[in-house]
Amino acid sequence: MARCHLRIYHGPETLKAHTHEAPAENVVRVPFGEIYPLLADAVNSRRTWLNDFENDEIALPTDLYEVLLAYQYNRRPSA
Repeated sequence: MARCHLRIYHGPETLKAHTHEAPAENVVRVPFGEIYPLLADAVNSRRTWLNDFENDEIALPTDLYEVLLAYQYNRRPSA
């Protein structure tokens, strides 16, 4: 009898994030556009749960990291 490989359906939004590579444990790949409005709102609302993740590392594309470094360097403090 042939083995049947079952997969869990996550919906159309998360299916496109899956790749053929074996993902690292506890990693979910999502477009940045899906999370930045949520993070911005959480920061502006001073949500305390953000502190739970302040020491976690995240992977960024090199171009985004360079833009963030340039933004940090050119940012002017409010008067």
